[in-house]
Amino acid sequence: MAEFDLNDDLIRRLAGLLEETGLTELEYEADGQRIRVSRGSSVSQVSVAPAAAAPSVAPAPSAGDAIPAGAITAPMVGTVYTAPSPGTPDFVSVGDKVREGQTVLIIEAMKVMNQIAAPRGGTVTQILIDDGQPVEFGEPLIVIE
Repeated sequence: MAEFDLNDDLIRRLAGLLEETGLTELEYEADGQRIRVSRGSSVSQVSVAPAAAAPSVAPAPSAGDAIPAGAITAPMVGTVYTAPSPGTPDFVSVGDKVREGQTVLIIEAMKVMNQIAAPRGGTVTQILIDDGQPVEFGEPLIVIE
């Protein structure tokens, strides 16, 4: 097994994020190394493995979980916001025409506001999330046709 350069500060920050967010598991990958921090009922656990040794495989969606065609999916875990700030109009509504690169949502992750842009132009046919809703990686957000 290869030697790993453990970054104690990074592990402590990831463990702190578990506490802060209430998540039970976090995974971070960089420079060919993957760090997974998880916690049980009261004990935190850290495991480190080479990225190539443990490929991440998403579970196959069941018939009820099928992602609609044309859906924009969450590129990260976080809280989704449909407007640039509270009290302002939403970025998009059902029926709106959008252009490629246009901001359609914001996902807040680790106190950073990440703009989510339309990957293509088209018409918004569905909005599958609510403002302020927590989202998981790969969760469908908006359908553009």
